[in-house]
Amino acid sequence: MSLKKIVILFSGEGSNLENIIKKLHQKSVIVVAAITNNPQAKGIEKAKNLGVDVVVIDHKEFDSRESFDAKLVKTIQDFEVELTVLAGFMRILTPIFTDHIKAINIHPSLLPLFKGANALERSFASEMKVAGISVHEVITELDAGKIIMQKCFDKSNMDFDTFKKRIHECEHELFPNAVLEMLAAH
Repeated sequence: MSLKKIVILFSGEGSNLENIIKKLHQKSVIVVAAITNNPQAKGIEKAKNLGVDVVVIDHKEFDSRESFDAKLVKTIQDFEVELTVLAGFMRILTPIFTDHIKAINIHPSLLPLFKGANALERSFASEMKVAGISVHEVITELDAGKIIMQKCFDKSNMDFDTFKKRIHECEHELFPNAVLEMLAAH
């Protein structure tokens, strides 16, 4: 059985990128590349250290979101992957991307609550007794795609650092499983 190919998009630390590569690469999938929009992203070194090629497409070198997305789409299509995984990719994507690329994203809240930026902080500050994460399909509307998986936990009596750590633990547990589920379904 040949392994399905994925590409991972990231913008920063790369903890979810690193986790997916460690758990899935060369076992369940082939991570053909990691793509970042941030030439300073710490995840670049993590991916390279794990044997995954990195492509940097600096969004600041483009005059519009659409021109950046067009380059991103072409790059992804050249890799001929079955799935694109957004792991902390901090860009709002246009229909140029969403209409042509099958992708999933991880979000640090129980969607449909706390869509968009600062979801972690807004979820923590809310009066809800539970919090969690969501993995969803990427569509043009921000954080509104079909939910693939969610995981929640009781956030009572947590300080922010403990809360943030628990969110990342949930992401690292759930995200690789969601990648595999999406690939099995298609």
